[in-house]
Amino acid sequence: MHLDQISYDKLVENLHDGLYIVDRNRIIQSWNKAAEKVTGFMADEVIGRSCADDILTHVDLNGNSLCLGMCPLAATMDDTESREAEVFLHHKNGHRVPVSVRTSTLTDKSGVVIGGVELFTDISTLAHIKERVKELEEMAMLDRLTRLANRNFLEKEFAIRFEEQKRFGVAFGCLFIDIDHFKKFNDTHGHDIGDLVLKFVADTMVGNARPFDVIGRWGGEEFIGIIRNVSAGQLEQIGNRLRMLVENSYLQVGEQKLQVRISIGATMVTGEDDIDSLIKRADTLLYASKAAGRNCLTMG
Repeated sequence: MHLDQISYDKLVENLHDGLYIVDRNRIIQSWNKAAEKVTGFMADEVIGRSCADDILTHVDLNGNSLCLGMCPLAATMDDTESREAEVFLHHKNGHRVPVSVRTSTLTDKSGVVIGGVELFTDISTLAHIKERVKELEEMAMLDRLTRLANRNFLEKEFAIRFEEQKRFGVAFGCLFIDIDHFKKFNDTHGHDIGDLVLKFVADTMVGNARPFDVIGRWGGEEFIGIIRNVSAGQLEQIGNRLRMLVENSYLQVGEQKLQVRISIGATMVTGEDDIDSLIKRADTLLYASKAAGRNCLTMG
């Protein structure tokens, strides 16, 4: 065996994606380790068999069998056009696994199609996340524009954090965040750009928050951060990091780069607080940041 063949085989076996190769008659010639893991079928169970022979039996979202005239891999071998699709394959144990498939052709040196390749990725975790997002939407817990937790969710999260603080002494803080001069974005560029600004700020904050903290949209251009298990100094540091990340980013609109700034009021929960008193104090601190010239954080 040539060194390049050994390298190729090693590459295929170490792929994170499932991969199988068929000849022109759709007889399986190769089946990698990831394909075994995703489907439950071992290589020696499938090599030499037709890919439609009760192995993967792909179906689409409507339950249509793709092995009977709608197979992406067969279509790719016929017209040489690569394809991508989300389908459900049959696992050896009987259940269906959602996968993202990509198909391409194999050709000989003269360019004649001699087979096809299908890569497939298990997207069951992604499917679960999408289902959870849908569930939150149905429960009216998600802000549709920014995809953040909405006020309803935040109020429930506050109640949980207060109970946790009362029972176990787990400290938490609140960041009350407002986009500076947001009205100017709407008045100057229109509400579509205003919506992009909201999404931009939301994505920046969520992408750089700790995984166990909650950032949500309180309403309008206001956001709330519920920051768990921190000291006052850590809360201030986290808030200023988010503020500086927004400050040092920009939104590209045509040829123009829109700079966005945020002001923040930051406060730690006390034993005498309830949701209303905590939010009121954070809101007062936010307006102190506005009065101090904006694009800053006021701790209190």
